[in-house]
Amino acid sequence: MQKLNQKVYSIIYASISVFIAGMVIYFPQEVLKASQRGLEVWANVVFPSLLPFFIVAELLIAFGVVHFIGVLCEPIMRPLFNVPGVGGFVWTMGMASGYPSGAKFTARLRQEGQLTKTEAERLVTFTNASNPLFIIGAVSIGFFYDHQLGILLALTHYSSNFCVGVCMRFYKYRERNNYRFQNFSISKAFEQLHLARIKENRPLGKILGDSVTNSIQTLLVIGGFIILFSVLTEIMREIHLAHFFAGGIAGFLQLLHLPIEMALPLFTGFFEITIGANEVSQTESSILIKAVFVSIILAFNGFSVQAQVASILAETDIRFAPYFFARILHAIFASIIVVLLYVPIYKYQIQSTMVSFMNWAQPPLENMQQLYRSIEQAGLLFTLMALFVYLLLLIKHK
Repeated sequence: MQKLNQKVYSIIYASISVFIAGMVIYFPQEVLKASQRGLEVWANVVFPSLLPFFIVAELLIAFGVVHFIGVLCEPIMRPLFNVPGVGGFVWTMGMASGYPSGAKFTARLRQEGQLTKTEAERLVTFTNASNPLFIIGAVSIGFFYDHQLGILLALTHYSSNFCVGVCMRFYKYRERNNYRFQNFSISKAFEQLHLARIKENRPLGKILGDSVTNSIQTLLVIGGFIILFSVLTEIMREIHLAHFFAGGIAGFLQLLHLPIEMALPLFTGFFEITIGANEVSQTESSILIKAVFVSIILAFNGFSVQAQVASILAETDIRFAPYFFARILHAIFASIIVVLLYVPIYKYQIQSTMVSFMNWAQPPLENMQQLYRSIEQAGLLFTLMALFVYLLLLIKHK
């Protein structure tokens, strides 16, 4: 029976591969444009924005800073999320740099034995979030031309992600571990930092080189997934398969008394976040409806990001299923919280004469917009330089 199932899977995988290959040959022009679109997003924005975070995180792990943070965050992370203090580092870096950073750092800590399998599965469910630069710079300002909406989307995204983490603390709650509550201690944190640095046998040059090569290798995989799903999304549009599935989503939206015109953007967003958010912004619905659907798309992460996470977790024993379940939970929380926050955070701030909060927040938002545009303009040059350094390190290693 098991052999029969394996043969069925083999036939299915082979059939899908042949079908995709046939569509690539049949729609060469559309596939080329989709590949270029995915490559531009990766080279101009994703690579230059994520690489510094990845390299810095590798150095922080190597020099024991993560152990230091772990001891300090233990009294907070354990009661809230039922994960060790090192989860505080992953959570912070995941929010700052965006997905799939949380999966990468969780997998790295799991490989080093700082997390159990269950703790890693809990941690990865709420540490993969979109970074503020993308939510405010790309989505809110780039697509909606509304920096005030960015505050609403960011608060919704991170607060709903926090709720997911609290809920997932009960995942395998009865599983026993050897945890003993630790009090806040700076001296013990420095002691752990020193011990971790002593255990690191690699010289400084080796640490720096490995940090760069490991980070770029991960980003190359991420780039491949972005281009692949950009092509798959375009193929599904060309063969009208996207419209077929969108029809089913439209029926569900009609039952909820939501505009059915959101069906196709929502389906597209389930595959690729950027394209889906852009299509939502171009619909004729109210800003509240748009905010709800964009929040759902951001929370679900899209199959493109989920595939990136799955490829990273495949290097460990961390299961993908809890992460996928958490994305559905995240989307539900996000759709509820964005409605609750819409009036006090967005509508009230527009209608009220007391806009001190928005006046305070506007300069950072404008700076974030300028930063996003700067990354887009200089991103390709930065990517090419980094890839050149990567090739030099590989040649030296060989």
